[in-house]
Amino acid sequence: MEENERRPCEGQGLPCVACWGSCVLIYVGPFMDERHESDFRCRRAVPRVGALWMVLAGIAFSLLNVVTQWLTMKLAFPSASAAFWQYGFAFLFSLPFLKRLGLAAMRTRYPWRHLARVVLAALGVEAWVAGLAAVPIWQAIALVMTSPFFIILGARLFLGERVGPARWAATAAGFTGAMIILQPWSDGFGWAALLPVLSALLWGASSLITKSLTGIERPETITVWLLILLTPINGGLALAAGLAVPTGATLALFLLAGLLTAVAQYFLTLAYAAADAAYVQPFDDLKLPLNVLAGWLFFGYAPAGYLWLGAALILSASLFIMRNEMRRERKPEPDMI
Repeated sequence: MEENERRPCEGQGLPCVACWGSCVLIYVGPFMDERHESDFRCRRAVPRVGALWMVLAGIAFSLLNVVTQWLTMKLAFPSASAAFWQYGFAFLFSLPFLKRLGLAAMRTRYPWRHLARVVLAALGVEAWVAGLAAVPIWQAIALVMTSPFFIILGARLFLGERVGPARWAATAAGFTGAMIILQPWSDGFGWAALLPVLSALLWGASSLITKSLTGIERPETITVWLLILLTPINGGLALAAGLAVPTGATLALFLLAGLLTAVAQYFLTLAYAAADAAYVQPFDDLKLPLNVLAGWLFFGYAPAGYLWLGAALILSASLFIMRNEMRRERKPEPDMI
């Protein structure tokens, strides 16, 4: 199969982009109807269109991170409440999609597995937003890109998957890059810098459960459980920490954050539906320089030189793992690399 072609669609529903190391949640489809979703996913891919959607998603995520950091760092809005309002408004923008699917899509024989997945995703959101309140955008985004390495470790420990020497080496390289960026041995290191890594760990664990569900559940069921449960769980965490209510300009910023969350996830889904992950993934990695640029423009953050060495290791290892997985998926081999 050519790189710019897709396999025939094997069913309706949304692609599981989390399994390719995406650290974001699946707020997708608020503007898609069932006919367009099927036609779009099943036709021959247009790789350049997929690349464009991925770049647009990266821009939207960069703007979202700026808004979130402005709210939590500059305006000192509590991070737990910030996570609730951001994803709560994103939920409102996703209601048309949820209405089309209906609550019947929640029927499942694995409710506890769905619940555990969403709890982990919600905790990952909390850690991510708290991290943006404490560390520069460029550092947070580089560290959260370690999520694929946690997925590999978890697949070996909990799913019993074999992990060959090449994948172990890539994982080690990725974590080495994270340590170069963190520099835990330096005097300027603070424990808050580990929050993006914690979010990567939690999102990686959530992705593993998602991966275990994709073979036994409909994509619609997986998506609806996330949409329905994420906001109440975030709300409970916000209440436990003392819920703060936004007003005025702060409320407007949260509405913008919710809209950007929904739009960015929609663009991300269009990218993976339009072209193979192997083609669009390098464009997803543009989120690092995009966030560096956004941090510099809005906050004056100037990344230190060691960022680029650590980021290069993380990006290279992530791309190797992703391309290796794509090869294995297209042509299964008895021995894993």
